[in-house]
Amino acid sequence: MIKVSVMYPHTPGARFDHDYYRDSHMPLLKRLMGEACKSYTIDKGLGGGAPGAPPVYVGMCHVFCDSVEAFQAAFGPHAKEILGDIANYTDIKPVMQISEVVVG
Repeated sequence: MIKVSVMYPHTPGARFDHDYYRDSHMPLLKRLMGEACKSYTIDKGLGGGAPGAPPVYVGMCHVFCDSVEAFQAAFGPHAKEILGDIANYTDIKPVMQISEVVVG
């Protein structure tokens, strides 16, 4: 099992519409990826490690798939539509990481 994490760094003055992300963008991704997307989670950053510090990431998602190949095969054909939707909820450039799920 792999996890594809897409993280949006906290940027003062940047726009991030959490409602759109939850209600429109991630369901779009799930619909387009189909069964290759086993599940996903969404996180909303609340704070950093120190009291009163802003979160490192204002938002992030984690998409779970059987393998990197399964993710690429399902995401690739729809990448233009999925990535094109980003402008509808944020002006932050996302950071992406693919990880192996060691304990789940």
